[in-house]
Amino acid sequence: MMVRLRQGTAAIAGYAAHPDPRAAIANAIALVIVSNQPFYPLYLYWAVSPVISPSYVTFLSTPFFAAVPAAMRRNSLIGRALLLLAGIGNTLLCRVTFGPASGVEVFLFPCLMLALLLFRRSERALALGFAALAIISYLLPAALLGAPVHLYEPGEYAALQRLNFLSAASLTVLIGWLFVGSLDTNSRADETEGKRET
Repeated sequence: MMVRLRQGTAAIAGYAAHPDPRAAIANAIALVIVSNQPFYPLYLYWAVSPVISPSYVTFLSTPFFAAVPAAMRRNSLIGRALLLLAGIGNTLLCRVTFGPASGVEVFLFPCLMLALLLFRRSERALALGFAALAIISYLLPAALLGAPVHLYEPGEYAALQRLNFLSAASLTVLIGWLFVGSLDTNSRADETEGKRET
């Protein structure tokens, strides 16, 4: 049993590995999200309400997050963009499903953070583009998104907002921790990239 667990862990680590520090961080974040998505309905059940069926829409984004490391192997830029598209898209989908009272749009903040950290100096236009996309997604009027799939009670919405805030805050902390841990490596990678371009 322990041997299989170690083999599984090694296989996941190998799948997430990448020589580009930013790509490796993006891979790790994508796989952390994949590993946490199955638990979101359980968190919803324990903390908010027994009505958890709306949370199943989050699984629609799971294949895209899981594909990030594979896309990264083909092209680092495509892989990083895929992570952001999956994150912003999943947040928009959940906002449509749960409604603005759920506070689920708080997940756009880690997307904003990633938009500004995942791209090199030479890719600033992409960074600003994804940041703008996240902000536009936040500013979409509720009337445009339609009615939520299920209307929770006011106390349940308050609990759902807390759950989403804690989840998004934890993801933001993880992103910051990973980038701080590889700050020197990322800086050297930027310098190398800049020299190649000149």
